[in-house]
Amino acid sequence: MSVTSRYRHAWEGFWKEAPDEPGAVFWDAEPDVTAAVHVALFEPHLTDPGLPLVDLGCGNGTQTRYLAQRFPRVLGADISEAALDHARHADPAAQARYRLLDAAAKSEAEALHAELGDANVYMRGVLHQCEPEDRQPLADSIATLVGSRGRVFLVELSEAARPVLGGLAQSPSGPPPKLAPVFRHGIAPGEVADDAVPEYLRNAGLTVLAGGELPLTTTEFTPDGERIVLPSNWLVAGCMN
Repeated sequence: MSVTSRYRHAWEGFWKEAPDEPGAVFWDAEPDVTAAVHVALFEPHLTDPGLPLVDLGCGNGTQTRYLAQRFPRVLGADISEAALDHARHADPAAQARYRLLDAAAKSEAEALHAELGDANVYMRGVLHQCEPEDRQPLADSIATLVGSRGRVFLVELSEAARPVLGGLAQSPSGPPPKLAPVFRHGIAPGEVADDAVPEYLRNAGLTVLAGGELPLTTTEFTPDGERIVLPSNWLVAGCMN
């Protein structure tokens, strides 16, 4: 079984088990504390907001549907068909389109670019879920999708998130209910060094245009009723040749 097929299988199992209810998945926070915050950071750097927007790793499409209200052509792409089933079910008006995509496969990224042309890309918390062998190919695919005119907004958990997640996983009462399925299906976040993320983009031929720190809001709460928020970093990049 290849690296990609291992976590494709893991994601299929996760999304087949996941409830349809909004907020039932650990990271499925409402758009006003996720995509809306990100769009405010992303939009000033877009050279052409009219380009297609690809929500890469769209999952059940919560953020995709918000993005479809802000941009004229939005495509949600994911490695899991079960995730896309959730997304389509939650989007009966077809505000966005959805596509099965292995974003670490060069041929699939090239085929999508041939169909869409240059695109803007939104990607939240995908790189750290990838196997190490697939991280640079994923960045290369992003560069293929954005081409010469697009921009990518990428937000990933920072190194500081790992001990927070570790503490939650090792709680005497076990991990929080919404986090437990993530670990059970073998898709626990991997460790990506903070300085490695921009390096992947640079190696793909992209220039980092902006970046900063940002809390990543989850849908889970501590036993004390406090919302779990994880430290993350964001970047905007594009081709400047």
